[in-house]
Amino acid sequence: MNIYFICTGNTCRSPMAEAILRSKALDGVTVRSAGIHAGDGFPIAQNAKQLIEESSMPYTPVSSSVSREDLVWADVILTMTEAHKEALLFSFPEVKHKTFTLKGYVQSTDGRDVLDPFGGDLDTYRRTFNELSNIMDELVQKMAGDQS
Repeated sequence: MNIYFICTGNTCRSPMAEAILRSKALDGVTVRSAGIHAGDGFPIAQNAKQLIEESSMPYTPVSSSVSREDLVWADVILTMTEAHKEALLFSFPEVKHKTFTLKGYVQSTDGRDVLDPFGGDLDTYRRTFNELSNIMDELVQKMAGDQS
């Protein structure tokens, strides 16, 4: 399964989600991330990088913008917010059938959007990192067929 995480600038949430899921080394699962307003090649946020490295996770150190090629590659596209989903579908309506908010896809009851740590301190990033870690556990259960 090819999973594509989408956020705004691909420097905080989606790179952390990508790293967390990639670190689980699931057979047959490939992960990428991008941002709907990202430029290619910018370094991810220092606080995101620090948390990922503290956890010894493999990660992509630079941002990527959403590409049509990656949208075609993806089996499922998971956005960090409802607004990301709407913006993506405005530009690429053909991927509607495989695009979901991350929380909506894993049937989380904590609301629809993942907390944006952009501009926050390390503790703010840690809250988002922990939130994403929990959601990735739910996602793994869903992919394993353990959730309905």
